[in-house]
Amino acid sequence: MNHNENFTVGIYTLGCKVNQYESEAIAEALAEAGALILPPDRAADAYVINTCTVTAESDRKARQFIRRAIKKNPHAVVAVTGCLAQTAPEALARIDGVDVIIGNTDKLLCAKEILRLIRERKKNPFPTVSVRPIEGAPFEPMRIRTFGRTRAYIKIEDGCENRCAYCIIPSARGLVRSKPIDEVVREVRALTEGGCKEVVLTGIETASYGKDLSRDENLATLLEQVNALEGIGRVRLGSLDPSLFRPAFVERIAPLSSLAPHFHLSLQSGSSRVLALMKRKYNADGARAAMARLRNAIPRVKFTTDVIVGFPGETEEDFLETERFIREERFLTVHIFPYSKRKGTPAEQMPDQVPEEIKKERLHRLEQAAATARRSLLEEAIREDPFTEVLFETYKDGMAYGHTDDFLEVAVPSDRPLHAELLPVRLTRTDGELCFGILEGGGNR
Repeated sequence: MNHNENFTVGIYTLGCKVNQYESEAIAEALAEAGALILPPDRAADAYVINTCTVTAESDRKARQFIRRAIKKNPHAVVAVTGCLAQTAPEALARIDGVDVIIGNTDKLLCAKEILRLIRERKKNPFPTVSVRPIEGAPFEPMRIRTFGRTRAYIKIEDGCENRCAYCIIPSARGLVRSKPIDEVVREVRALTEGGCKEVVLTGIETASYGKDLSRDENLATLLEQVNALEGIGRVRLGSLDPSLFRPAFVERIAPLSSLAPHFHLSLQSGSSRVLALMKRKYNADGARAAMARLRNAIPRVKFTTDVIVGFPGETEEDFLETERFIREERFLTVHIFPYSKRKGTPAEQMPDQVPEEIKKERLHRLEQAAATARRSLLEEAIREDPFTEVLFETYKDGMAYGHTDDFLEVAVPSDRPLHAELLPVRLTRTDGELCFGILEGGGNR
């Protein structure tokens, strides 16, 4: 372990955008105390592993990285937090070399515990476990002041009360808690004044924002107030339940110039029968109606989504309904997951569990349908609306990469990185995955 005042920390984040935000807040707290934040694959004096438990694969990756960090530096302080730490602290405590286990109620305690152990120049003989019951926990005060990427994620909500049949997250995250509107607006303003061109307002169940606040503090009001900020760039929303998009809500958000015409819908299935088994709050017709409402109100709007294949009881006919939904509604991106049993959820005990080979086959078929839909959308964009603006993020081998406001990924040739620049581009062609284009005029618009 480094005995100097300055020390190094690697932070590894699994899972959702909320975890990314929380990791950024932990990183800022550590940096203020003198830490140098390193990529998580580097040897460091301390590690934070911010875990996810949405699937069995998430659990496996978390344990794998914990062991990898300990192997990279056996003397490093190792702190584990996040959803797996909340739901399975005993299992994590059995991994030799883990020093600190923090649940989802006190994530900033990770920084304090690391600082304590670094100053005391020791590892814990037994892990310090701070995992309090999540039910009734308040919203943890947390904000970020800087952003390492082009866009900044801002956590506006925590918790979920939907109790979907397949999901363990309510046990890991608790009841809905929202960050007050004035605090969100203050955080967005500071990031915008610091040069941030795009903010993503996100939560565990973003559509439930404001449920626990006063009546006039809701998601539409928040978006209106953020939109009114001077110099505000693009605003995106995290994953959303389709049932959010009722006519009154769409009517309020459609005129907002900062709101990106792109929504990530947590669809999960295109079969109403399967959605009922999942205990979702909408059916397939309701999801279609929500998308039609948004298309009518917001020009060029695009959709991305998540789908589970092989949910218990899903028949071939049910799957074909989902496949048809994906083809007809033409999502820009479809994240497809084979159903994964989570201990303690109703779906684990359901009859008619789908064999793994059928899940794999359905996943492959849905990937093909999604790829066809994506290519169709990209070709249409190039044909009908080739002049656009791209916010550039990365650079490799003479090509700069970024996204349009409607979330098309675009690559242009460039002799320099264009990181965080918003530039006019003419789209010229697509390979079905990316759009390619050329810079128009070469300057900020």
